[in-house]
Amino acid sequence: MPLPFSRRALAAAALSAVAATSLAACGGATNAATNPPAAQAAHGEATGAEASAAPVATSTVTIDNFAFAPAAITVKAGTTVTWTNKDEEPHSVVSSDEPMRSPTLAGQNTTFSHTFARPGRYAYNCGIHPFMHGTVEVTA
Repeated sequence: MPLPFSRRALAAAALSAVAATSLAACGGATNAATNPPAAQAAHGEATGAEASAAPVATSTVTIDNFAFAPAAITVKAGTTVTWTNKDEEPHSVVSSDEPMRSPTLAGQNTTFSHTFARPGRYAYNCGIHPFMHGTVEVTA
């Protein structure tokens, strides 16, 4: 019987489950609130500076290996951002911060574009794979 998901999608889901289990085992998000960065680094954990990279000035985002790259971008108001799916698996781009919902980007090299008119910080994710996150910082 064929599987409803590819092996690559199942592997990504399994990796996500392992990461969540590992995060819980070392204290998870509450650990960051109770342990200073030096203690986190001693345990091999990411500190705040390492966990959130500075936004990259670009208007193009690639979807590859179940991730948005770059995950954080910055653009000026009025800029059109284009997402391109390089994965074999379908993905989408969804945000409730900025009413935005792409169609399913099925197949490699399918694209979705959206123009950001107002300054602000807009979080988005893949509607099919909610563990995939990204942000668009729009400046004046």
